[in-house]
Amino acid sequence: MMRPCRAIGRVSGVARMREAGRCAVGQMPPGEPALRRAAHTAASPGAGPETPTETPTGDWDVGTVVEERPAAAKLKPPPMYKVVLLNDDYTRMEFVVHVLMRFFDMGAEKATQVMLAIHTKGRAVVGTYPRDVAETKSEQVNAYAQQNDFPLRSTVETAD
Repeated sequence: MMRPCRAIGRVSGVARMREAGRCAVGQMPPGEPALRRAAHTAASPGAGPETPTETPTGDWDVGTVVEERPAAAKLKPPPMYKVVLLNDDYTRMEFVVHVLMRFFDMGAEKATQVMLAIHTKGRAVVGTYPRDVAETKSEQVNAYAQQNDFPLRSTVETAD
């Protein structure tokens, strides 16, 4: 069975000789063209990051070169925005708890604590998200409150 010699990209006399045990990695039989010899030598052991290795199945793997980004090109996290619920005198407390559980994934106890903070302080931050997520959640809360005939309002502010 012949295997492709991945260092030069096709089945070659070298691959056949290696398979027969007559040629080791890094050695070329006499008479090979200079171009193939150069390609084989460049991929021989100790020649750099593309050193071929024999896999457990007997195939030859040249490897992968990974280039790292410079430190200045690293991505910054997106700016974060706060979703703030505002208190009003008409929205029922149970509805505010329901909104917090539905749109902000809070448990009943946490939602009750936040609802009491909104009631006593007039407003409370209910979540911090990237801009598009924060705006979507605020719009969803405002639309849901309007559908249920409550004046509950939420706003989006930049996080410090």
